[in-house]
Amino acid sequence: MINPRLETDLNDYPFARLNTLIADLPAPAQPLIMSVGEPQGPVPAFARDIVSRDLATTNRYPPNQGTPDLCAAIVSWLQRRYRIADGVLDPARHVLPLAGSKEGVYAIGTVAVPPSKAGAQPVVMIPNPFYQVYLGATVLTGGTPLFLNADAGSGFLPDFDAVPAETWKRTALVYLCSPGNPQGAMATLPYLQKLIDQCRRHDAILAIDECYAEIYNDSAPPGGLQAALAMDETGGRNPFANVVVFHSLSKRSNAAGLRSGFVAGDPKIVAMMLRWKTYGGVQIPLPIQNASAALWRDEAHVEAIRNGYRAKFQLARSILHNKGGYFTPDGGFFLWLDVGDGEAVTRKLWTDGGIKVLPGGYVARDVDGANPGKRYIRVAMVQDLETTRTALTRIAELL
Repeated sequence: MINPRLETDLNDYPFARLNTLIADLPAPAQPLIMSVGEPQGPVPAFARDIVSRDLATTNRYPPNQGTPDLCAAIVSWLQRRYRIADGVLDPARHVLPLAGSKEGVYAIGTVAVPPSKAGAQPVVMIPNPFYQVYLGATVLTGGTPLFLNADAGSGFLPDFDAVPAETWKRTALVYLCSPGNPQGAMATLPYLQKLIDQCRRHDAILAIDECYAEIYNDSAPPGGLQAALAMDETGGRNPFANVVVFHSLSKRSNAAGLRSGFVAGDPKIVAMMLRWKTYGGVQIPLPIQNASAALWRDEAHVEAIRNGYRAKFQLARSILHNKGGYFTPDGGFFLWLDVGDGEAVTRKLWTDGGIKVLPGGYVARDVDGANPGKRYIRVAMVQDLETTRTALTRIAELL
């Protein structure tokens, strides 16, 4: 009666496991929640105003493919952000709005994973640690997950060169997150181009989760479309072959509740994503599509949000510089602290500091009997500056 893959191949989601871990401990009177990557800043007022203004349009079914205005706004943003020339991206062919990037990084599994490849069950490569939706998409579409450790020894990025050729032949889909969740490592342009070449040579789809691309401390991270375009050998016929990227307004614009993002890249893959969405995806309400178009066109609020995160990381550096193997990530908004035992320290921080963090082992899987996240805690830097100061000071004292 129930799909067995849900019970045997998928653990409880990390936050359910966290609640179980601390269930026997007394709840603090005023807890500081640093476990969930949910920005606590406000959605820009102009976007809220558009949603309110256009509520009357909710009596109409929204288009699955997105409004022309939203698709045009997304293309304009991609051109500005990644220095892509006019005319390279077609709003009707290269982009598809999504109900948050989560919808897309799950759906790409349905699109990319065939019943078999090279005469065997298809392989899906997943960085380890990872965003849990990658695993859900893999398991529930019948793929075999291959977890590639992204630890300090590899610069917190997967080493795809270490994957045997026979495994590459079976690979249907490769996930990458840059900047990474949780370590914040940024893939360089050469790294991306080498991976694109590997995927093309083995007829695999590369799905790059770039939802943290607008939150960085120094230089802006390069993107998958930018990398593919720079190595184009098709004469412009399909420079993005085998490559799709996912973006979201959740982090960029503090708009997690709008559930608005997009996929962009290879038009053949985007077309199949639209076909999937037509049958089983979520249509984005018109007021949200209209607000999203305005958010993609505005950069002032993004710069303000990015500067807010930079201030919090400067604060973290001053407070935690000699604690937990502290390092400032390239991008994203997480601290990835080596505390020796992530579960034990999570319980201690909750009991003695009133701070809820996430054990790093809950966002990773065992490889060869070892979990690369077990020693770590993930701290989401999503609260305001003063709340963050309070939490980090307590963490430093308790560590």
